[in-house]
Amino acid sequence: MRARNTAALAVALLALLAFGVGLLARPRGTSSSDEPPSTFLAGPGGARGLLEATRALGIEVRRFRERPRELARLADGTPQLFAILGPSLPFSAPERAPVLSFNRQADLLLAGPSAEQLMRCYGYRVRPRLFDSVPAVAPGAAVGPATPWVRGELEATHERVYTDSSRVFDVGRTSCTVPPFRSIDTLLVSRNRPVVLRLQRADLDHRVILLADEGLLRNRRLRQSDAGPFALRLVQGRYQRVVFEEYHHGFGAQGSLAGAALDWSRHSPWGWVAWQLAAIGVLALLFGAIRFGPVRPGIVRTRRSPLEHVRALAVALSAARGHDAAIGAIVRGLRRRLSVGSGRSDWRAWLAQLELSSLSLEAQRALVSLRELTRPGQPSASVLRAANAVEDLWQDQRP
Repeated sequence: MRARNTAALAVALLALLAFGVGLLARPRGTSSSDEPPSTFLAGPGGARGLLEATRALGIEVRRFRERPRELARLADGTPQLFAILGPSLPFSAPERAPVLSFNRQADLLLAGPSAEQLMRCYGYRVRPRLFDSVPAVAPGAAVGPATPWVRGELEATHERVYTDSSRVFDVGRTSCTVPPFRSIDTLLVSRNRPVVLRLQRADLDHRVILLADEGLLRNRRLRQSDAGPFALRLVQGRYQRVVFEEYHHGFGAQGSLAGAALDWSRHSPWGWVAWQLAAIGVLALLFGAIRFGPVRPGIVRTRRSPLEHVRALAVALSAARGHDAAIGAIVRGLRRRLSVGSGRSDWRAWLAQLELSSLSLEAQRALVSLRELTRPGQPSASVLRAANAVEDLWQDQRP
């Protein structure tokens, strides 16, 4: 790879690393959408603090990780609250019916815009505030330094029957009738609009609590504002059990290890590091697979001439003090090159027959010198002389 291509790859990798460092360095958990308000999460956006505080009050706490049709197993007569906190996955039309039916056995707490389709069955919807947030205080109270701020308000729909046609192609239209209420208490208000309502059903002795913003129950808001005492007042003194819905946060009992690892990689800084290293490896492979310009060998190698091979062999045999053997090997090599199919006959006889062929004057001198050098007991210098003589004969007799 050329130097400029290497430099371009280095600059690209440096930019990618800088981008990754920026992602890791950015503040996390500052927005309510960073992580779901699940009681399994102890981060700023989770809701584990609410679970721990509820348990500290002596109230039994459960996490419900099954499909809504399994709610009937919890109907044992225990005073309980079923809390749905900002579900990450929407409740489909078939899943809403078991939740509404469970309200006959327990109170419901519905929080966040993602639970709006369930709220519509009780005559309310969420009016989000996209560009600003507003303080949420008790009716008649003043805004203080610890007042929580919300990004949504509740609004009455004035519908008696709510019809959902989102699954008209496979399930059909589904509808629910808004039940009558004995009383509607406004627990938190913002600029004359309700934020938290407590609905007392007239047909049943059960309640429905509606929160426009599930952020009121997140760990950071519970710790830093008056939302903590308010949340505990919702459950204290009335319930023996609080059940938190976790199936629609992706914590169903049928989850796989691969899914859990993928979810961890999306929310953990170390997971982001792993994804970025994988991306860098893919980019390195792509850069290494593309050639720019013609293929050029990295090391230039020149082919040795026959004479260099012969001299190298002569030096090796001379170093082993096999001077006579070296000279014989040199002559046999010349015979193999000049006489095809000579076999294993005596090379000395072949050298004598070579005198009968037509040779140039220089080749005759080389042949005479070679015959003298084939006598036994030659010194080391004779090996090099034999190699030179063989080269002269080869240059004269080669086809």
